[in-house]
Amino acid sequence: MDEISKSGNGPRAEAMRLFALAAWSSLEDKTRDVADIELTMMRGPEIGLVMLRGRMGATGNAFNLGETTVTRCTVKLASGKEGHAYVQGRNGEHAKRAALCDAVFQEQPERLKPVLLALDAEIKSAHLATSSKAAATKVDFFTMVRGDA
Repeated sequence: MDEISKSGNGPRAEAMRLFALAAWSSLEDKTRDVADIELTMMRGPEIGLVMLRGRMGATGNAFNLGETTVTRCTVKLASGKEGHAYVQGRNGEHAKRAALCDAVFQEQPERLKPVLLALDAEIKSAHLATSSKAAATKVDFFTMVRGDA
């Protein structure tokens, strides 16, 4: 996974991040070959809320920004490997597929490497498009300094 941007938490954490951030339609399409793997549902999919915390200027005191909906799921493969996933929103199928992919990644990381590379590229592209739209509306303010009178 050398070509994938690293979050600093190791390959499994990075894979879990990509499975969770991917658009559901993209994840569903790219992981059809693992969708029929036999699994046992350990937990979920369950929908709940998490509190989002913010910090002014990245250095100020933390404050509660609001809540967001998340769906979590835990599955177990016939081999005994467990997969876990938390995804934003209320899509139980996304959480289930992400958990399945996590379990498969633990057993056969090379099997999902092409999927992870494609998901990483899509996520980066979507982020770039969003950033470009936001940058187009940016207003730069400046102050002219007058010399001493």
